[in-house]
Amino acid sequence: MLTMKVIQRWRGSGSGLGIEWLSFFFQHPQNITIPTLPWLLIFVSELILSFAWFLQQACRWRPVYRTVFPERLPADDKLPAIDVFICTADPNKEPSVEVMNTVISAMALDYPPEKLHVYISDDAGSDATLHCTKEAWNFAKYWVPFRRKYGLVTACPDVYFSSSENDNGDYKGSEFKAERKKME
Repeated sequence: MLTMKVIQRWRGSGSGLGIEWLSFFFQHPQNITIPTLPWLLIFVSELILSFAWFLQQACRWRPVYRTVFPERLPADDKLPAIDVFICTADPNKEPSVEVMNTVISAMALDYPPEKLHVYISDDAGSDATLHCTKEAWNFAKYWVPFRRKYGLVTACPDVYFSSSENDNGDYKGSEFKAERKKME
């Protein structure tokens, strides 16, 4: 009688779970029916995932290290043409300035200019993107030759002009400073 009052008081105490979940563990073993199909499915899935994990570890056992041999690259006239597609959707979610930095960076790749084609796909058809594309084209006429002439490592103009330690190389002359000032 006392046990029933304690159980009823515990159930009504607002603990949420009560002791129904405990009753499964205190049943007689003959009364417990274990559903075999769900347990079997879980066991088989664990075996499959363990096997997949084991196969993925092979690349960590013996990693592949590759070296670059620039002298083996073909001449510029034998390189294939490359098309770079830059997609944008909404100028509010993807700021046009960031998209144009990507476009200019793609245009400034160290690749023959006659074999490099950069395309912009604007799904929203925004006037802001069109205007920024025109401005980026005007800026790229100065940036791309400037970068190639002075051998700058940074292709993105935003990174180049915002960094505190600029990638000026060995160029400290007045011609370099005048051209850099013209772009700023």
